[in-house]
Amino acid sequence: MSRIAARFAALAAAKRKALIPYITAGDPDPSLTVPLMHALTESGADVLELGVPFSDPMADGPVNQRSSERALAKGVSLARVLDLVREFRSTDGKTPVVLMGYANPIEAMGVEKFVSAAASAGVDGVIVVDYPPEECVQFADRSRSHGIDPIFLLAPTSTDRRIQEVARVCSGYLYYVSLKGVTGANSIDLAEVASRIPKIRAVTRLPIGVGFGIRDAESARAVARHADAVVIGSRIIQEIEAAGPGEAVARVKALLKPIREALDA
Repeated sequence: MSRIAARFAALAAAKRKALIPYITAGDPDPSLTVPLMHALTESGADVLELGVPFSDPMADGPVNQRSSERALAKGVSLARVLDLVREFRSTDGKTPVVLMGYANPIEAMGVEKFVSAAASAGVDGVIVVDYPPEECVQFADRSRSHGIDPIFLLAPTSTDRRIQEVARVCSGYLYYVSLKGVTGANSIDLAEVASRIPKIRAVTRLPIGVGFGIRDAESARAVARHADAVVIGSRIIQEIEAAGPGEAVARVKALLKPIREALDA
């Protein structure tokens, strides 16, 4: 059983919802990435999503775009991201780590080399935003053969056929994008989330995480009434950006703690 599957099984047994925070590797500085990852787990994170910096992150809003720019300015490449995961793994062998990013860095490294290196570093899952599931069955199979769960996105515009295609190739968990737009939006349509999740559950037994637009304890708890996991990213990046290197770890902990408490209430 993969680390992701084991974590969701334990959460289900405890009747708890997963908290999945996202940060961009290398932001605001590579030396802070592993301390931030540990801070997130200490604050109640169940799975970590680690963004791979990219120059043209089409699904990301301005907040996450700036985080990629800061990381790229520090020279953070995909290979460096894997080094950071390996460093995190030296002291945490239990928390699942999912890389989230875009196809270009993977294609530049080479798919086989990436999958092998990611598995060696201790990566548990990968979300490639611009890999359409119907065109990357081989990538998904190759990832799974190395113990890495390929995780795909669904959106409010996803058709029934698309949902079935994603469910067929996905493992670990499904990521439902709660709104039509990019990361960091200020609003979330809870009614639409509530209506869409049952349709997704009808075709898969995988846990369902919901992200995009979740900003605080209230919105996280509302989403968790319908989903198995809550993904929060841009709000954390905003906190890192406002805090600066000296206060980033403390500010992230302070942000995440009430969200964890709300999910467990």
